Amino acid sequence: MNIIKYTVGPFAENTYLLIEGEQALIIDPGFLEDSEFQTVKKQIDEQDLELFAVVLTHAHVDHVLGLQRVVDDFDVPVYLSDKDRHLWNNFGSQAAMFGFTSDGFSFDPEVLPIIDKWNIGNFSFDVRYTPGHAPDHVSLYSKSDGIVIAGDALFKEGIGRTDLYKGDFNVLEESIREQLYSLPDDTIVYPGHGEKTTVGHEKQANPFVKE
Repeated sequence: MNIIKYTVGPFAENTYLLIEGEQALIIDPGFLEDSEFQTVKKQIDEQDLELFAVVLTHAHVDHVLGLQRVVDDFDVPVYLSDKDRHLWNNFGSQAAMFGFTSDGFSFDPEVLPIIDKWNIGNFSFDVRYTPGHAPDHVSLYSKSDGIVIAGDALFKEGIGRTDLYKGDFNVLEESIREQLYSLPDDTIVYPGHGEKTTVGHEKQANPFVKE
């Protein structure tokens, strides 16, 4: 799997383009400016890729700012956990908290199931439920590639904030210990903000949740 990171938007959020063969997925489209979206679209067009879907680790505003642009342009399904759709269903008020005006989305996302071996096109992930930062939060683990897309659960020597709706440090700590630190130490962690890291490094160096 080829993974391309784009750091975009006013929150310096990491949007990922995952490529497997001739297919692609967009993870967490957080771009605000059209130029940011066009950079991703150019990559897809130049490699003649089929964008198969958009997958959301969670529905905080900084991870979905560019979602409507993608859907309007590519007409692909969007997948989001249905554990708690409060953030999605109340996106307008959530956006207003951060100074954005939005009426939300005119469609409902497909259910992203919390299962091992979720297959979508050429891709296969273990979908791990990792709440604590957001109630709908998941992480996407690919054993064959040795990577986990961790969203805002785990950063390089950091963790996601827990002061937003249903944020809870104890819940997040449990998610990290049970769902992320249980992965092999050499698993590469691709976070929603900042640089990539490894599970082994975080178990030793993360000041918030150590092994």
